[in-house]
Amino acid sequence: MANMNSFMPRIYLLVVWLTAAGPAVTEVQGDRQPFESPGDVTEACVAIRHVPDGIYSDADTAAEQALCDIDFYSGSVALCPKTFSTSPGTLVYDLASGAYAGRGPDFENDHCHERRIIKRDVAGDPVSYKMTMNTPATSATFAPAALLYYHFSRYFDTYVDVPVSVWRSMDRNVHYERVVQTGLDVSASGGSPMNRAGWETLAQGAKDPTTYRPTSELYTDDGRQIFGILLRSGGRRYGAEINGTRHSGWGAGQNRDFQETAPFRALREEGTLSSAIAAGISAAKQDPDLAKAMRTDPSPLQMMFWMTELAEIVLLDFIFSQQDRVGNIDYADYWYWIKDGKVEKAIARSAEPPPDAAGFAPLKIRRSIINDNDAGGRIPYANFAKTTGMVANLRHFRAETYIQLQQLAQDFEAAGPLYQWLWSSFGISERQVAQIVKNTRQASRILRESCEAGRLRFSLDPHGLLLQEKVVDSNVSCDVT
Repeated sequence: MANMNSFMPRIYLLVVWLTAAGPAVTEVQGDRQPFESPGDVTEACVAIRHVPDGIYSDADTAAEQALCDIDFYSGSVALCPKTFSTSPGTLVYDLASGAYAGRGPDFENDHCHERRIIKRDVAGDPVSYKMTMNTPATSATFAPAALLYYHFSRYFDTYVDVPVSVWRSMDRNVHYERVVQTGLDVSASGGSPMNRAGWETLAQGAKDPTTYRPTSELYTDDGRQIFGILLRSGGRRYGAEINGTRHSGWGAGQNRDFQETAPFRALREEGTLSSAIAAGISAAKQDPDLAKAMRTDPSPLQMMFWMTELAEIVLLDFIFSQQDRVGNIDYADYWYWIKDGKVEKAIARSAEPPPDAAGFAPLKIRRSIINDNDAGGRIPYANFAKTTGMVANLRHFRAETYIQLQQLAQDFEAAGPLYQWLWSSFGISERQVAQIVKNTRQASRILRESCEAGRLRFSLDPHGLLLQEKVVDSNVSCDVT
């Protein structure tokens, strides 16, 4: 987990450690790819089975396969400890080309003591291998949260980009030998105390998995394997224009600061979308730091995208009790244009639009990405989207998302196909499933009450604005069936 301030309340972390029980969990379900470790342990990569009626792209399926094709023992893969930031993890480097091609052990010996992401002698950016880590001395991370965010984002067909993730286990002893020992060595010479504590915890668990509680959140039932998730992050970190000023410090304060940004202020404004956008920008500009971060007034289309993405982030964070969203929203720039009545887009790799967009008046839009979703899903985590009233404050929403949410809540209530998928796919406990169900029910009720009171407009439709060049509110029955 990134950007957790060092003054995070230790009382909270002690509660996590003492109250978190270790209930039986279901085994993850999906397409399973086996690997054999040098210690004759059969590891697995699992692409979690897709949510019923979810919208997955061909690129999603290809990314799942690419992640599950990573063989830690091929010689063309290097595993280095992540010794920066607050939580321990593993950086998985592709050595298919470059000076270390096929020489994974040499790369690990030469480079894994560097407290940074290695850019030279590798074939692209590393894949992240993240594991659960919650003790009184560490930051809070829960690996299955990334899986939940990925698949639920495809259920809601979100505009905000959530990276593909897969479940992956690894021989506990090999992980210790190749990663943990180096993590201990490097973290001993500086860096975050929480990162150091994480490596110490992993070292203890390598000797005796039962020293980590609940053991089932970090180790397989037989104790021979550690597990986590693989994902490939992308984008760059937003400044205060989206992540907020964070003047009020970690916790509820910075989550209220987050709601003062221009797009979030617009989401909170009554009236038409156009008037809300103008009011949101005007209010944000009264804060010198927000005004500086924005530089210029965002276009109505940019604001439409940001508002839609933030509303989706808030909903997902509410459902999964995310406690560390603020400061962890990223972006990538895209070119958008209309061709033959359809919206087309391409990643903006330079200041000039791609040849395919020539003649179609392309527009550059900054799109949001949430890569860091690992402080959600567990019972003790602080649900700041709930406690600071983010969902209750929304006055603009996307019609399709509202309908999907109401139908999800109804399915959960009836223990329908979506509930059965949630319960049986992710390897999470009965209590964790119950919390997701409860939060979903609460979010659906809050938005339905706002709708019935006439406080909620279904005005968010970025592609509709692109195609029609105007905003038309959707008519949606508040009581979706």
